[in-house]
Amino acid sequence: MLKQRTFFLALLLLIPLSFLLVQCLSDKPQDPRTEIFAGSASCEKCHKDVYDSYLHTAHYLSSRPTSPEIVHGSFDPHGNTLQYADGTVVKMEKRNSELYQVSYTAGKENIAHKMDITFGVNKAQTYMYWQDKQLFELPVSYFNTVHGWANSPGYEGGKPDFNRPILQRCFECHASFIRQASQQNVDMQNRKIEFEPASIIYGIDCERCHGAAANHVNYHEAYPEEKQPKYIIRFASLTRTQKMDACGVCHSSSKQAFQESTFKFKMGDTLARFKEPDYLNIQTNAASLDVHGNQNGLLTASKCYMMSNMDCSTCHNTHVNNGGNLALYSKKCTSCHTEANHNLCKVAPKLSAAMQNNCIDCHMPLKPSNTIAVNDTANKKSSPYLVRTHRIAIYPNETKKILAFLRVAGK
Repeated sequence: MLKQRTFFLALLLLIPLSFLLVQCLSDKPQDPRTEIFAGSASCEKCHKDVYDSYLHTAHYLSSRPTSPEIVHGSFDPHGNTLQYADGTVVKMEKRNSELYQVSYTAGKENIAHKMDITFGVNKAQTYMYWQDKQLFELPVSYFNTVHGWANSPGYEGGKPDFNRPILQRCFECHASFIRQASQQNVDMQNRKIEFEPASIIYGIDCERCHGAAANHVNYHEAYPEEKQPKYIIRFASLTRTQKMDACGVCHSSSKQAFQESTFKFKMGDTLARFKEPDYLNIQTNAASLDVHGNQNGLLTASKCYMMSNMDCSTCHNTHVNNGGNLALYSKKCTSCHTEANHNLCKVAPKLSAAMQNNCIDCHMPLKPSNTIAVNDTANKKSSPYLVRTHRIAIYPNETKKILAFLRVAGK
């Protein structure tokens, strides 16, 4: 009898959850991931201000279908060409309101592919094209560093290459989901990486960071008077390590390969479980970590991080586009570094009022990436790809530059 009562009690507890899932399946279009995802548009009803703000962030815009409105580079005849060492020319052209990269040899067209997908929004943009169910990276990207077209990262300047395949890992950091197409009789020597185009969820959407929300949405639509969030994990409830791992899914590049897709990562997971074990336990000098894509490793190597409880969200509000707002980020610094705490910057008294609102250029300067360079084949030169380091530290050369500037300016 006791076992029967326990069984029926457990069954009653499951009824609300099963009801919510039924509602999700019957009333809403199914998300490509699984039925427990609601889709970001479902968040707008209750979180409109946050939702509207997030639509303008680099995370949300990290990948999009290509259109003339979003591409930064010029398609005019005087600014749409990239010359290669072998004499080949690639031109960015508009054809019937669509955008193409077209290769010419001795003035004759030999390859043309449409720019179907765009990765990136601020520092650079890289483009992909579909060929059946395969995706390939186009050879020319746009870089703000040179304010124009240049070789895509990793490409040599000898001749254009239209045959570099895009892997799922690229989408795991630039999108919220894509499903690989199943293959029959797979030949491991000649295996194609194919995708289902209709499965793409562009950008980093709400549920990529907050987790599957169908039950959360359905519950609060049914019980709008309930203000405590149900059936969802709140970022604020995570431990410091869990928060760092959540951001580290995309911001902790490592020599360790991923053995499982990070599309499966959920809030609260341990990121190390997704990577291949580091059997050699190789210790990397923190100062040598590359500034591109390893903000997590750089931050955790900082004295500020080690001597406080800070995490990525201490400075970054991912729901708001604060990119380039150095004064705002500097206020985060001065909220901890004060005279009262006896840790105020020693150079601060020498700085003008304007410079006191910029801790960032001194202590988190722009540094060249060792993995990406901007190769301008037209002018036969290479420009550094600068990324702001997240290793917060004292950089004597940067301090000297600022003090020298103040002396010249007479401030």
